[in-house]
Amino acid sequence: MKQYADIALRLPSASERWAGERFRAELASWVSSAVGEPTSLERVKLRPWATVWRVETPTGRFYAKQNCSTQSYEAALVLALNDLAARHVVPLAAVDTTRGLFLTPDLGTPLGDADREADDDPDKQVDVWCRVVEAGAHLQLEVARYVGRLVSVGLTTLAPGDCVGYVEDQLASFASLAADDPRAMPAEQQAAVRAALPQVAEWADQVAALRLPLTLCHNDLHGHNVFDVGGELRFFDFADAMVTEPLAALLVPLNVLAHRLALAPDDPRLARIADAGLEVWSEYAPMAELRAALPAALQLARLARAESWIRCTAAATDAELAEWGDRAAYWLGSLTDPSPYRP
Repeated sequence: MKQYADIALRLPSASERWAGERFRAELASWVSSAVGEPTSLERVKLRPWATVWRVETPTGRFYAKQNCSTQSYEAALVLALNDLAARHVVPLAAVDTTRGLFLTPDLGTPLGDADREADDDPDKQVDVWCRVVEAGAHLQLEVARYVGRLVSVGLTTLAPGDCVGYVEDQLASFASLAADDPRAMPAEQQAAVRAALPQVAEWADQVAALRLPLTLCHNDLHGHNVFDVGGELRFFDFADAMVTEPLAALLVPLNVLAHRLALAPDDPRLARIADAGLEVWSEYAPMAELRAALPAALQLARLARAESWIRCTAAATDAELAEWGDRAAYWLGSLTDPSPYRP
């Protein structure tokens, strides 16, 4: 039986520990042993699921990251990706896989922040997204033959054939929560998702028929999680990653742009982005078949988003759950929403 994240799990707060002086001292000591004593140590991100620190040293600037225990595998994953596909990912300056702590050199401004002109130009936004999804698909293609190693470092596998069982398992978990729990899914939404299980099975069959390999799914693929280094894109922030069929990675790009620009599912701009990612897999299946199955793949990809949000909120405080606790229920419930893309 596959083991998935448990929506009812409550762990000690990670963010409270990261905000304390003891963690700061531990981090300073670890940085010193790795790259030299820091001249500045500034926390730039504090969430229930991760903390990120800007580190200044005589040898340069670095960023340190630690995830909550349910996503602490990111350190080992980034280490593996540096072995398997180094040109596609951020390099490592130091890593402690036991603590889930790692250090990366400063690579400048993320692509999504660097090209501010694209914010006001829809066509430029599409161009940026096309670059991101194409490069992301090439990373997936490069590591697909090493999927066993990705699983060994801690990634959860959610293949098309697992999806019906996954939905059933998570519905049972949500049903165990009290109605006033901030993580709860309303009973009527649970019923709607349960009624959609036959459709989930059909989507799974359609995607499985493509016979695409299981591989890395970044699960939060966008321009703010990638650097442009000399014209080559290097990805980071793999904490939400899973092993899925490859087309799942297109959900975030297509969903974000569809909402940002209020695009209809058959808008040609979405088709351009989809094709940029699908072309990479055209040796496995004809483009017409890939396009036809993509809406189904995008619906199944919502389950990977639900799984990562369940992990992200496990170590949240009550106040943090009030802000973030409903995200997993939202994504599982969104199975009944229409696909953001239609060929």
